Amino acid sequence: MIKQFVLLSLVAALLTGCAHTRQSEPKRTAVEQLLLSRAADVALARADFGLLKDKRVYVEEKYFDATDGKYALGAVRDFISLSGGLLVDAAADSDVIIEARSGGLSIDSGDSLVGIPEVPFPIPAAGTLVTPEAPLYKVNRQYSIAKLALLAYETKSRKHLYSTGTLIGKSHHHNYRILGFFNWVDTELPEKQRGN
Repeated sequence: MIKQFVLLSLVAALLTGCAHTRQSEPKRTAVEQLLLSRAADVALARADFGLLKDKRVYVEEKYFDATDGKYALGAVRDFISLSGGLLVDAAADSDVIIEARSGGLSIDSGDSLVGIPEVPFPIPAAGTLVTPEAPLYKVNRQYSIAKLALLAYETKSRKHLYSTGTLIGKSHHHNYRILGFFNWVDTELPEKQRGN
């Protein structure tokens, strides 16, 4: 009787440890979105928008090609406005045109595991059973990088006013686990730091 109870308890513990629930499947996770936006913010903070004060500015987006670029373009507009530039919706109404371009706005990720990985076992006529992972040490690493550049020129004369050169912004989020229980996070994302 005691052996059966111990065996059932072990099976129940293993089964509850295997559960994984995800409520939605967005294109990007919250951490990925935060990493990309943080890298864009860091890159654009290196630019000098002061020469745009009191000038009507049109932001040309056609040279900006990045899958997750809408936030970065919005940040460009925000920095222009914060510097006193007057945003307009048409190039013909502007004094200055800003061309934004992206050389990269993405995420690299990697995992390291010391321990027993998930192991699939095919079961005839029933599918596949996957054993749970048993990590002694595991780390999930995510790095984002933004490579952006801006060109400013006078609308009528097309005279060059300013080039930022290459603006680089980076951010990271690493999740560590030891013995499957002890977790800690090393992150540059204020939204994911403890206490927020």
